[in-house]
Amino acid sequence: MELIEKCRAEAAKRLVGQDDVIEGILTAFIAEGHVLLEGVPGLAKTLTIKTISEILGLDFKRIQFTPDLLPADLTGTLIYEQNKGLFSVRKGPVFSNVILADEINRAPAKVQSAMLEAMEEKQVTIGEESLKLPEPFFVLATQNPVEQEGTYNLPEAELDRFLMKLVIHYPSAENEVQIVKTCGKAASVPVKRILTNSDIEKLKKQAAEVTCDDKLVEYIVSILNVTRASSGASASTSHDITRYIQFGASPRAGIAMLQCAKVHAMFADRNFVLPEDIKAVALNVLRHRIVLSYEAAANNITSDDIITRILNYIPLP
Repeated sequence: MELIEKCRAEAAKRLVGQDDVIEGILTAFIAEGHVLLEGVPGLAKTLTIKTISEILGLDFKRIQFTPDLLPADLTGTLIYEQNKGLFSVRKGPVFSNVILADEINRAPAKVQSAMLEAMEEKQVTIGEESLKLPEPFFVLATQNPVEQEGTYNLPEAELDRFLMKLVIHYPSAENEVQIVKTCGKAASVPVKRILTNSDIEKLKKQAAEVTCDDKLVEYIVSILNVTRASSGASASTSHDITRYIQFGASPRAGIAMLQCAKVHAMFADRNFVLPEDIKAVALNVLRHRIVLSYEAAANNITSDDIITRILNYIPLP
C-alpha cells in the first residue's frame, strides 16, 4: 500500500532496523487499539513513538511514570479560582492524540486505574465531571523488562486493553553499525507528515471493509481455545501446551486478532484475510494475554514459545 510504504520510508530516516515495530504500531493505530512496547533501555522506543506521531501529524505528549505519580498528574485536576469563587478543570497531559506512557509499570495502582479508564472509555473523570479525550486517542506504553525494583506489574485486566505487545530486540550487527555512526543525532533528522486526518479515516474505513471468511474466524477461535485448560484439546496437546498456561486468552483477544489481520491484509493490498495474516499478528496480539504457570517459568518457556506451538498444532483452514 502506497501510503504505508511512504510512512515506512519516512520513519526509516531516523530508525534503523525497526521495520516490524513500525508496522506493528501502524497496524494498532489503524485498528484503533493501544500498544505496549517492551525492551531494554537504549533501543529507541521513545524515538520510535515520537517519530510515528510526527508522521501521523498528531499531538504528542510524553508522561514519565514514577512510583510517586498521582492520578491528577495524569488526568488533570480541579483548580479553585478565588476571583470567581468556583472550581475549574485544568486538563492533564493525557488530553492529547498520542500518549507515550514511559515505563508504565512504575506507576502505582491508582494511576494505572486512571490510565485504564482513559484507554478503554476514551474519557477521564475529574471531580464529578467526565471529559471526552480527543480523537484519535492512541496510547503507546513502554516497560523495562530488566528492572523489578520499584515497579508494579500491570494487572491482567489492563494488559488485555492493549491491542498488541511489541517486543524490541537488540539490532543486528550491521544495523548497529549504522546506529553508532549517527552518534545519537537521529532524533534531529527531520521527518514529514505523511497522513492527513482524511487519510487516517480512509484507512480505518478501508480496513473495516476487508472481508474474513467464517472458516478463518473459526480458526481464530480454535487458537484461543487451545490456550484454555478446559478447551478439550488432545492429551498430547494438553501435556505440551496447556500445562504451561495458567489463564488463557479472552474473547477480546479474538476480536483483536481479527482487527489486526484485516489491517495486515490491507497493507498487502488485499481486501480479504488469509490464514497467513492471522499467523502474522498472532504473537503480537496474544503474548501479553496468556498467563504462564510456574512450570513454564521453571522450564524457561515463554508466551512466544507457547503461541508458536499452538500455531504449528492447529491445522490451517
